[in-house]
Amino acid sequence: MATTSGTAKVTLPADTQILITREFDAPRHHVWRAYTEPQLIKRWWAGQKGTVTSVEVDLRVGGNWRYVMVANGGFEVAFHGEFREVAAPERLVNTEAFEGVPDPDGNAGLVTVTLTEKDGRTYLEALCEYNDKATRNIVIDSGMESGMQESYDALEQVAISLA
Repeated sequence: MATTSGTAKVTLPADTQILITREFDAPRHHVWRAYTEPQLIKRWWAGQKGTVTSVEVDLRVGGNWRYVMVANGGFEVAFHGEFREVAAPERLVNTEAFEGVPDPDGNAGLVTVTLTEKDGRTYLEALCEYNDKATRNIVIDSGMESGMQESYDALEQVAISLA
């Protein structure tokens, strides 16, 4: 197994966008399961930053999701959103709102995740789109990249464990 720890790449293709790409040493259907099933999400979403306390997923167009963790500093962090497109195991489109800001739904991003498989490895592309450059920059400046690297490393381990 050639894991790809810490290899997610973050680019800014437009003023309102963040593009995340990463390769996983697991087949696409395992990455999809780890990415969408509540019991599996609990194992990776917090990375090393805390403990996941709640995961709710209604995986259908119009369905809602919500993830909650208690961070290592003892404070709660929660995100929620709505699924706009579900095309297992290759594409997932959803809103993503951080509950720690005023008007989280008004500042929500739209995330399009595409999974492709080649030679038993999965390539993830997550395009995050925001209302404006200021909101995108707040997300970038929040430290999201280090947490995302840890979460994706853990996601890979969960996906590998499904083999």
